[in-house]
Amino acid sequence: QLQLVESGGGLVQPGGSLRLSCAASGFTLDGLTIGWFRQVPGKEREGVSCISVSDYSTYYADSVKGRFTISRDYAKNTVYLQMDSLKPEDTAVYYCAAEAVLVGPYYLCSEHVIPRYWGQGTQVTVSS
Repeated sequence: QLQLVESGGGLVQPGGSLRLSCAASGFTLDGLTIGWFRQVPGKEREGVSCISVSDYSTYYADSVKGRFTISRDYAKNTVYLQMDSLKPEDTAVYYCAAEAVLVGPYYLCSEHVIPRYWGQGTQVTVSS
């Protein structure tokens, strides 16, 4: 059974940076399409960035393109989301989610393929 554990959220000032980590267990990254989603109360969940780990193809939502970078570390079985130039509108609970099929990352982030496996979420607050 795949388990995902997020860490790295917190409070940061506008313009600052955070790095989120998603540690996977029970499955190797090679077989996954995995990504980061965020949720604000009262708003639809948004697929922020996704990666097809085997071929390293990536997808970014327009709202974060050029500011966020998704990456993976095979040795640590972990996926990261580096978030730079943070804005107050990036405030949300961030979830790591994955599906054990290899699909284009756009299809996971847009939830054409809905991830079965979800982490518990980590709060990111961007405020002065």
